[in-house]
Formats: sequence, C-alpha cells, structure tokens
Amino acid sequence: MQVRIRLQKAGQTTKGRANYRIVAISREKSRQSRNLEIIGHYDAQKDPAVVSIDQEKLNKWLENGAQMSDTVKSLVKKTQKPAKA
Repeated sequence: MQVRIRLQKAGQTTKGRANYRIVAISREKSRQSRNLEIIGHYDAQKDPAVVSIDQEKLNKWLENGAQMSDTVKSLVKKTQKPAKA
C-alpha cells in the first residue's frame, strides 16, 4: 500500500473558509476517506496562517516510504526553523 501525506478538509466555518488536517492516507483513497493518522493541522484563514505538524509522526511515515504532496512539502518547508550558523 502506497501512503501519501496530504491535506484533508476538516471543517468549514463559512463558505470558502475551510480548515485542513495534514494526514497520512492511502494513495488510492479519496481526500475525505478514512485516514491512517493525523499528523498536523493547517488554517489558512488566520493571519499569519497557522501550521502545526508533529515532526515525530511525519518522520516515522517518511521513513516507512510515505510521500508528501507538493502542498504539504511547501508547508513543512515553511515551518522548519532555519539552522543558526
């Protein structure tokens, strides 16, 4: 089974204002299908956007061969703190 780490719509406060979960899910399943594990949350409506990712869970799935969607890759890149030189 191929696993993909991607966004899953979690709730909608008003039209066009959705919140998302970052989940590990089978590649063959639709976006709203049952997920394997919730890895984090993403709320684009806040200013600035709120992204919370459990790095331990993310690393566990990546070590087991999961692939991130392009959107999740960009969110992970934004949340990683730059290393001090």
